Amino acid sequence: MADQLIRATAADGGIRVVGVITTRLANEARERHQLSYVATAALGRTMSAGLLLVSSMKRAESRVNVRIKGDGPLGGILVDAGLDGTVRGYVDNPSVELPPSAIGKLDVGRAVGHDGYLYVVRDVGYGYPYSSTVELVSGEIGDDLTHYLVSSEQTPSVLILGVFVGADGVEASGGLLLQVLPKAAEDEELVQTLESRISTLSGFTPLLKANKTLPQIFDNLVGDMGLQILPKTQLVRFHCPCSYDRMLSALKMLGQDELQDMIEKDDGAEATCHFCAEVYQASSAELAKLIEDLRLEKAES
Repeated sequence: MADQLIRATAADGGIRVVGVITTRLANEARERHQLSYVATAALGRTMSAGLLLVSSMKRAESRVNVRIKGDGPLGGILVDAGLDGTVRGYVDNPSVELPPSAIGKLDVGRAVGHDGYLYVVRDVGYGYPYSSTVELVSGEIGDDLTHYLVSSEQTPSVLILGVFVGADGVEASGGLLLQVLPKAAEDEELVQTLESRISTLSGFTPLLKANKTLPQIFDNLVGDMGLQILPKTQLVRFHCPCSYDRMLSALKMLGQDELQDMIEKDDGAEATCHFCAEVYQASSAELAKLIEDLRLEKAES
C-alpha cells in the first residue's frame, strides 16, 4: 500500500479524522540514517505525527516542526513536515538500541526519556511561526503529542502512532488523529462512545498488518456517525530540499579565512545533511572560487 494521507469528518463536521500510512518513508529514513530498531520506531512515529499535525493547515507552503528533547539515550528528535506531503527528520543518536519493554514492544519511551520537552512550531506560510512547548508525558510520542493538542490547542484529541520493524526493515508505519471539535464536544454520549471504541484499539500497526485500509479503519471507528471521507488521497514521502548549491552557499557564509583554512588543512570540504544524511563534497578549486566570489562582492560593496 502506498504511503498516503486521508482526511474525513463525522458527526456533521464535529469530529475530524486523519489517517496516514508512512511505511515506505519510515524505511527510507531507517536506511538513510542507519537507524536501530528503537530509533526507527521513534523517528517513524514522529514523522507520522508531523504529517498529521500539518494536515489541518491551509496554505500550500505551511509546515510543522516537531522537536522532542528527552533525557533518554536517543537524545533529540527533529522532524519537518509540509502540507505538500513531504517530511524529513533525524535523531541525535541513531545507533542506540534497548531491550524490549515489559510488554515486549520497542521501548521508545525509555529511549526518548520520560523527562524533557516537546516543541511544536507551526509555520503558516506568512508572518512569524507559532511555537508551543509542553513537558513530556511518557516519551512514547503519541501520548506526548496528544497532551500538546489538549493543553496548547485546547482540542480534545487522540493521536495513535505505530511503527513495526522487522528483520528486513519497516513492515508497517502510520498514525491516526481524531479530534472532537466544539460543535460535538457537548454531546457526552457521542464522546463516550468514541472513547470506548478508541480504548479497544490494540494499536495502529496491527490494523495495517491485517491489511486494513484507512477508509476501513475510519469506518470501524465512526462509520455510524455520519462518516464523510474527503475525496482527495494525498501521497506522502520522505523528501529533503538540500542540494549541492545550498551546501556551497552555506560554506560561503563561513568567510574567506575559514575557507582558506579548509583548503590548506583538508584540501576541500565535506558536509552531511542532518535531515537526510546526504553527503556533499567541495574540492579546493571550488572553495577557491567561493573565496574569489567573496572578494569581488567585498570590492563592489
